[in-house]
Amino acid sequence: MCAGCFIHLLADARLKEEQATCPNCRCEISKSLCCRNLAVEKAVSELPSDCSFCLKQFPRSTLERHLSEECQDRVTRCKYVRIGCPWQGPYHELPAHEAACCHPSKSGQELMGILSDMDQQHRRDLTLYSSIFNLLCFEKIGFTEVQFRPYRTDDFITRLYYETPRFTVLNQTWVLKARVNDSERNPNLSCKRTLSFQLILKSKVNATLECHFLLLKGPYDDVKIQPVIQHHVFSNDANETEYVPLPICDSVECNKLLAAKNINLRLFIFQIQK
Repeated sequence: MCAGCFIHLLADARLKEEQATCPNCRCEISKSLCCRNLAVEKAVSELPSDCSFCLKQFPRSTLERHLSEECQDRVTRCKYVRIGCPWQGPYHELPAHEAACCHPSKSGQELMGILSDMDQQHRRDLTLYSSIFNLLCFEKIGFTEVQFRPYRTDDFITRLYYETPRFTVLNQTWVLKARVNDSERNPNLSCKRTLSFQLILKSKVNATLECHFLLLKGPYDDVKIQPVIQHHVFSNDANETEYVPLPICDSVECNKLLAAKNINLRLFIFQIQK
């Protein structure tokens, strides 16, 4: 079983509250019970596999290089993409397209409009990282490793959710909760999977507590999470944030988190001084 199928199988079992089993022999499987079979991996690497572009067969050990460098039908982009050409197509059509591409002959005024749109995206990226650096200059900064543990609701049809134990940051007690696909009824039937989370202040406060916060991957995880800064003004009457998306790249990354026994992330909280 390949790594992707293994992770997907564990994630499905988590969502259905079942023990993961092998689809062939039905024996129980888990990360602790399974190990890599190097002999089988070596044998499988020599088996033929179809190229998704040209549909020809190649040994699995050479397929990645074929897909990225050799296949004449692989999807590629025009070299003038940096000045706004949206074309993408098979590699063997690239020379003919670039010879006839109209973007090099566009006027300076037309190119300025295209470059302006690209600059806006670049500025958004710079703004995010500039904001993070500014937050690191705050006087009161706290961070901690958090561990989301899976639980089930008491409904007739139970739903999976995650919650951390209480933890202390900036001398306050907090809890994080997370849910799958916004608590839809049967997330195991959906190919697209997402996680959203909320931050809850458990301490009683004498004055409002205005904070920025963000979640990043833990020190030993390989999940891809994009930094997104959240903001909330906490008080005794508004001690919970709305559920906000955990900014993971795609459903594959979400399955990695769901397949794990617990979800380990790192939380940063930046208190805004009045």
